[in-house]
Amino acid sequence: MSAKAISEQMGKEFLYKYICTAAAVQNRFRYANVTAETDFDRLVQEHPWLLTERLVVKPDQLIKRRGKLGLVGVNLDLNGVREWLKPRLMKETTVGKAKGILKNFLIEPFVPHKQEEEFYVCIYASREGDYVLFHHEGGVDVGDVDAKAKKLLIAVDEKISEDSVKKELLTHVLNDKKVVLANFIVGLFNLYEDLFFTYLEINPLVVTKEGVYVLDMAAKIDATADYICKAKWGDVEFPPPFGREACPEEAYIADLDAKSGASLKLTLLNPRGRIWTMVAGGGASVVYSDTICDLGGVNELANYGEYSGAPSEQQTYDYAKTILSLMTREKHPDGRKTAMSKLSMCTERRPATPPGIVRAIRDYQEPLKEHEVTIFVRRGGPNYQEGLRVMGEVGKTTGIPIHVFGTETHMTAIVGMALGHRPIPNQPPVAAHTANFLLNSSGSTSTPTSSRTASFSENKAGVEASPAKKTKIGAPAGEKTPLIFSPFLVAKATTLFSKNTKSLVWGMQTRAVQGMLDFDYVCSRDEPSVAALVYPFTGDHKQKFYWGHKEILIPVYKNMSDAMKKYPDVDVLINFASLRSAYDSTMETMQYPQIHTIAIIAEGIPEAHTRKIIKAANEKGVTVIGPATVGGIKPGCFKIGNTGGMLDNILASKLYRPGSVAYVSRSGGMSNELNNIISRTTDGVFEGVAIGGDRYPGSVFTDHVLRYQDTPGVKMIVVLGEIGGTEEYKICQAIKQGRITKPVVCWCIGTCATMFSSEVQFGHAGACANQASETAVAKNKALKEAGAFVPKSFDELGEIIKSVYDDLVAKGVIQPAGELPPPTVPMDYSWARELGLIRKPASFMTSICDERGQELIYAGMPITEVFKSEIGLGGTLGLLWFQRRLPRYACQFIEMCLMVTADHGPAVSGAHNTIVCARAGKDLISSLTSGLLTIGDRFGGALDAAAKQFSKAFDSGMLPMEFVNKMKKDGMLIMGIGHRVKSINNPDMRVQILKDFVKQHFSSTQLLDYALDVEKITTSKKPNLILNVDGFIGVAFVDLLRTCGGFTRDEADEFVEIGALNGIFVLGRSMGFIGHYLDQKRLKQGLYRHPWDDISYVLPEHMSM
Repeated sequence: MSAKAISEQMGKEFLYKYICTAAAVQNRFRYANVTAETDFDRLVQEHPWLLTERLVVKPDQLIKRRGKLGLVGVNLDLNGVREWLKPRLMKETTVGKAKGILKNFLIEPFVPHKQEEEFYVCIYASREGDYVLFHHEGGVDVGDVDAKAKKLLIAVDEKISEDSVKKELLTHVLNDKKVVLANFIVGLFNLYEDLFFTYLEINPLVVTKEGVYVLDMAAKIDATADYICKAKWGDVEFPPPFGREACPEEAYIADLDAKSGASLKLTLLNPRGRIWTMVAGGGASVVYSDTICDLGGVNELANYGEYSGAPSEQQTYDYAKTILSLMTREKHPDGRKTAMSKLSMCTERRPATPPGIVRAIRDYQEPLKEHEVTIFVRRGGPNYQEGLRVMGEVGKTTGIPIHVFGTETHMTAIVGMALGHRPIPNQPPVAAHTANFLLNSSGSTSTPTSSRTASFSENKAGVEASPAKKTKIGAPAGEKTPLIFSPFLVAKATTLFSKNTKSLVWGMQTRAVQGMLDFDYVCSRDEPSVAALVYPFTGDHKQKFYWGHKEILIPVYKNMSDAMKKYPDVDVLINFASLRSAYDSTMETMQYPQIHTIAIIAEGIPEAHTRKIIKAANEKGVTVIGPATVGGIKPGCFKIGNTGGMLDNILASKLYRPGSVAYVSRSGGMSNELNNIISRTTDGVFEGVAIGGDRYPGSVFTDHVLRYQDTPGVKMIVVLGEIGGTEEYKICQAIKQGRITKPVVCWCIGTCATMFSSEVQFGHAGACANQASETAVAKNKALKEAGAFVPKSFDELGEIIKSVYDDLVAKGVIQPAGELPPPTVPMDYSWARELGLIRKPASFMTSICDERGQELIYAGMPITEVFKSEIGLGGTLGLLWFQRRLPRYACQFIEMCLMVTADHGPAVSGAHNTIVCARAGKDLISSLTSGLLTIGDRFGGALDAAAKQFSKAFDSGMLPMEFVNKMKKDGMLIMGIGHRVKSINNPDMRVQILKDFVKQHFSSTQLLDYALDVEKITTSKKPNLILNVDGFIGVAFVDLLRTCGGFTRDEADEFVEIGALNGIFVLGRSMGFIGHYLDQKRLKQGLYRHPWDDISYVLPEHMSM
C-alpha cells in the first residue's frame, strides 16, 4: 500500500518541524502522549506546561469524528485529564462497526476561541493533481465538506500561490484573516508536497490575533517515498485501523516484505476463525476473500494475505509457517479449513509448488493433524501439474487431507468445497508435467507456420501490420459532442501492438526477454520483437538468446539515445527499472517521439512521480501501462515481458493466436486467470492489458475499453475492476451515451470490504475505498444499471462470458475459426532439467558447502547456527575440512596450531620470498603465492610426512630405536625431527605450549608418546634433533583424528593421506606472509637487490683448474 495513515502526533510533528510560513504557528511541539504505562510524574517533568495550562485530551488511534463520539475532553486541568482518562484508558469502545481498546491518548493545550475563528482545510491527491478544500466554518459541525467547501485544484507540476488561494478559497473570510490564512495554506501545501503526503486535513484550524493553531489533524503519507523522505520522516510507525490490534505476526511479515523485492502481506481479521487463506497475487487474494464472504464465511475468515513477486523459498517458508503457526494455536471444535491457491504470477518461474510451502507443512504436520486441518489447493501457472502432484504427495505422506486442483477447476471452486457448498470431486491423477507438448517433434529449425486459420472476426490481412493508428478518444466517428473522459493533448494510438512491433527492454531481464522471443517464435513472427536492451550499468555489448533452435545476439546499450538512433522503428519500451530509477528512465524515454507505448513493471513508485509520468504521457500521446503491472499481451503479435507466464501456460490458454475477446484488468495474476477463463469459454483472447494495481495507473480502464470499441477484431470486452477509485463509472457513462456499443462483461472485486468491521488494505495500493461510491458493491450495481453484463459473483464470471459469447456466435457476429494443433517450440535445457525430463552428469561434486538456499550452509550446518554455537574458526575449519562438528577441545587445538604456525620471522624461505615480491611492487596475491610455493618437505610441509612416517612405524609395531635405525639405514631423514636453532637445551616454546594442551585434553596420545621416545634417541646423538613444531602437530593431529570419536580409523588415515595436515601450516603461515607483505608496503621498502658480499662468485670447475 502506498497511502498509509499516520498518527495525529506524527502528523503535527512533521508540520511543526518543516512548515515554512510567515503565519505564527502556535503551540509548536506542545503535546504529550499517554498510554497505560505512562508515569505522570515523569510526564510533567518532560512537559512542565501540563501544570500551568488548561488542557485537551483525546485518543490518537485513527478515529474519525471524535468530538461527535464524546471522545474529546476539553478545558481540563491535569487532574481533570486523569479523571477523564480513568473510564476510557484501556477500555473497549465501539466506533461504527469496529470495537477496539482505547490505549493511546494525546494531551494538548486548550485554545480558547470563538466559533468564527474556526476553519476547515484539507489537501488530498487525485490523478490530475492535488485539491485544496477550504470552508470558513470549521469544527465538529462542519458537515458535508465535499458539498460545502471551496475547492482549488493544483495541477501536477504547478505551484500554488497566495493570490489563487485568496481568490478561489477565501471569498467568505474576513479581510483581517485572509493574509494569514493564505500564507499558512501555501506553506501547508508546500509541506504536503515536500513530505509526500497524500491526505492532510485540519479541522478545526483556529486563527486568532495571536496566530494559527492546528487543533485536530488527520494525515496519510505515501509510504513508497521512504527512500526519498527518510531523512525527514525518520522511522515512521503506521498504526493499524481502530478495531484491529497489531499483532507480532503482522509486524514480522511486514518486516519480511520490507526486506524483500517480493510482496508479502498479512492482516489478521479473526484469529479464531476456521477459514485461512494463503494466496499468490494481490488480485487473486481479494477474489478469494470475496468468495468466502459471499458464501457466508465472513465471520469465520481468519486472515487476509497475499504473497507474490517471486518470493524465495525461504521467504515462502517463513510466510507459510507464520500462517500455519497462527492456525494451530487454538483448537476449533469444527476443525480448520485452508484455501491455498497458487495462482503463479508470471514473474515466477518455478516448475513446482515452492518447496517453502511443502517444508512448512511438513514441519507443522503434527499440529495440523491435531487441529483437523483440511487444505484445498488450486494452482495454475508454470507446470502446475507437477506442483499439484508434489502437494498431493505431501498430503499422502503426512496424513493431512490435501485436495489439489488445476486450471480445469474454476479458481474459487475450492472455497465452495471447503465450506461444504459443493462436493469435492474425486479427480483422476493428472500428468506429472505439461512440458511434453512443447518439444518440437519434427526436428525442424524453421519458424512454425500459423496453427489456426484466420478468424472471421479478425481484421483482414495487412491491417495489423500497419503503423499504430491514433484516434481522438472521447467521441465516436462523426460525432461533434465529445464525452467527458480524460483529455489528451495528443491523440493516443488505438492499436498498441502489431505483428511487426519492435521494442526496447530497459534492464538486464534476460529471462523475460527470452520469454518474449519464445512467444514471438510460437506466434510465427518473422523477427524477434525485442530489438535491443538498455542497461546503464554495463558497457555496450551483445547478449545471447534463443530464437527457436538457433542462438542469436541482441545488443545491449549503455545509453538509451544510442539504442533509439540505431532502431528508429522501435515504438515500445518495456521498463524493468527499479522503483528508484523507473521515474527517471521513463521520463527520459518520453523524450523520443518514436515511442508510443511504455510499460512500467516496478511496484512502489511514489504516487507524485507516477502523476508526473501520466501528465507527460498525455502531453506527448504516449500510452503508459503500469506501474505495478505484469504488462499486457496481444495473442499472435506481441507480449510484454513476463505476461502470460511460461510457454505451457501460453499454449494452454491459446495465446499464440488471436480470439475475439479483449480484456482489461488491474491485477497481473488475475489477467493470467482471465486468459484461462476466456480460453475455456470463448474462441480466445484478442488482447489483454493489466493496467497495474497502483492508485494512479498510467492508463485507465476506459483508455483500453475505448480502444477495444474502435478495434474491429474485438467483438466483446471483459473488465475486471476492483474496490477503490471511480474509473469504472466512466465505463457506465460511455455505455449510457452510446460510445461503447460492444458487449461489456464487468465485475469489480473487493465486495467483501463492506462486510469487515475495520478497514482492510488489500494487496494493490489502489484497492481501498475512501467513500461509498468507491466500493466494489456500488460499482457493480452502477455497471449493471448502465447495461454491462455483471455476474452475481466472481464464481459466475466464466458463465456470463460464455453466455455473451455464445449469443454473439448465434447472431453471427463471431464466426469461430477452425483450430489446428498448437505450434511447437524447443524447451530450455534448464527447465527440462528442473522438470526431470533429462539428466546430465554434474561437472563436479561438492559436499562441504551449499549456497543455493536462503542461508549459507557449512557441511549441513546453517551459518546462523555456526555463529550461535560459537564453534569459532577451529569449528568452522572442522566443518569445511572434515565435514563434521568437532569437540570443543579439538577446535581449540586447531586454532592453537594456526596461531603457532602463523609466522617464524622474515628469514625463512617463504617469508623471504613474500618480502622480495612485495618490494618488487607485486600485489598481495602474487606475493602471498610466491611465499606459499616454497612450502614442501624442506620447509613447512613436514606435517603430512611426519604423520605418515611415525604412524607407519607405530602401526607396524616397530620400537622407537628400530624406527631410527631403519631410517638411518635407508638414508632417509625423519620428518618432523630437527631444528636449525632450537635444541634440547633451548626448547621451542611453541611445542611446549601445544604439548601441555594435548596432554591435558586428549583422551589418548599414543603416537605423540611414540614420537617423544624417538626424540629421546635422536637428541642423545645431537641436541638439536628435537621433535619440531611440524612433527608435533603432525603426530598430535593423528592422535586427535583417531581418538576424538568423530572418525573411523580408515577416515582418519585418509585425511592424513590426502594432505589435510599440511593445510594447517599453509593456512596458518598465510597469515604471517600477508603480515610481511603489509609491513613492507607500510614501510615503503624499495626494490630488493641481494648484496654482492653475500654471494660467493665461483668459476666453473673446469675453468678454475
